[in-house]
Amino acid sequence: MAEYREIQGAAVQSLASNTGTIEGQIWYDTANNLFKLQSYQAAGVWSTGGVLGTARYFAQNGAGTQNAALVFGGQAPVKYNTESYDGTAWTEVNDMSRAPADTTGMGAGGTQTSALAAGTQPFSTLSESWDGTCWTSTPALNSGRGYLAGSIESNTAGIVYGGLGPTTGVALTELYNGSTWSEVADLNTARRSNAGVGSSTAALGMGGYSGGNVANCESWDGSCWTTVNSQPIAGGGAAFGTLALAVKKQGVNTELWDGTNWSTGTSSSDNISNRSGLGTSSLGLLAGGESPDSTATEEYIGPGIVTQTLTTS
Repeated sequence: MAEYREIQGAAVQSLASNTGTIEGQIWYDTANNLFKLQSYQAAGVWSTGGVLGTARYFAQNGAGTQNAALVFGGQAPVKYNTESYDGTAWTEVNDMSRAPADTTGMGAGGTQTSALAAGTQPFSTLSESWDGTCWTSTPALNSGRGYLAGSIESNTAGIVYGGLGPTTGVALTELYNGSTWSEVADLNTARRSNAGVGSSTAALGMGGYSGGNVANCESWDGSCWTTVNSQPIAGGGAAFGTLALAVKKQGVNTELWDGTNWSTGTSSSDNISNRSGLGTSSLGLLAGGESPDSTATEEYIGPGIVTQTLTTS
């Protein structure tokens, strides 16, 4: 029987990670003592991740990536605690510093070590930052609102937009520069319970509710919002990715954004909504949700080259 070296012209490489590997390559993972294969995956795949320590819903507040995530806040009853994720398990870290009833539907984002959260229901102007260890109060928003979206890079840079004001959804956008919030150009369509991805200079805002479910999407270029192609399914949900490539999940439905158009992605068996969405279009994470509260976590691997573990006998 021919050996791998004879077929491929090279021996199986021993590597600490999959960096630099190509489709069809078998390699030995020295960090975990496993043989692995780089293969092509034609469609995105959802799977179950680690269980949150505290069940929560309306926890549309998260930051980071699939393997270095942060989730905080939520409702029913109000949650102040923060949990970090290492790709396998959630660990409770320091609580938020907010007053009672001030952790629902914040505009949030950033990284696991540098995050920002602003606003909440009912109509709060509170803002606070996370430095990887603790939460610290930051300058207040100019306009109080809840159920808003955020496109945030770190605890010193980001925008929040939309949300529920005292009576209805709003179009307001505010920019944070590390020291103050400033009102900038409004959304073209007022909305609440909207989702968002990206950064303070390149964001995609989508969906939500405004007298009915909204399918309208808008892109932000650092100065103004421009209406772009609508998503197939109107309404809220959670999203992760960038202005160029994004994934949005609403119930079991998945929608993919390629920078110009939306398409339908792989459905999930998990019908939970109103959760934190974070990560990239190729490696995403959703946590929390309804039911009325949930400890569920979903992980997403998008189309492309993926790493598979090989079994040996």
